[in-house]
Amino acid sequence: MSRSLAVSMFCAAALAFPLAHAQTSAAQPAQSAAKSAAKPGKSKPKQSRSREALKSEAAGLAVASETVAALTAAQMEVASRVLLGKADCEFSQHVDVQPAEGKPGHFKVNFKNASYEMVPEETTTGAVRLQDKRSGVMWLQIPSKSMLLNNKIGQRMVDSCMVASQKTIADAPAKSNVMLGSADAR
Repeated sequence: MSRSLAVSMFCAAALAFPLAHAQTSAAQPAQSAAKSAAKPGKSKPKQSRSREALKSEAAGLAVASETVAALTAAQMEVASRVLLGKADCEFSQHVDVQPAEGKPGHFKVNFKNASYEMVPEETTTGAVRLQDKRSGVMWLQIPSKSMLLNNKIGQRMVDSCMVASQKTIADAPAKSNVMLGSADAR
């Protein structure tokens, strides 16, 4: 019986092989015809078309995120506390903070030859924080000083920046000590 089983299996395989071979043979000319139809002349490969589509989509998303970036009421409150103007920093460096034209709550922060468009972010400490998420640069403002940070590399770009109102706050303790000293002398 095992011999008859082996013979029937061989016959079944022999009958199935021409059928499977015919299917793959018929599929091969169709595939090569599809490939030749896809390459008329000097067309770009599919991969470059998908890259172009991705670039176009990314550019569209960037424009959309810039135009749609509506600020919350909390962000607008933070924006009202941003100190504007030229801040003198350590090592004779300067940072200039100005409102962005036509974009309420947005700010242009210029340092050296770079310009960053920043939006305010809420903080739990009450500090003013402006963020440019694309570049990873952040402007942090506290009452006594401000600093420019690069969050991507985790470094301060410049520190001890002060506009005129921050200089007044920084000078206040020194003036009060002078006044206390003169009062004790009487």
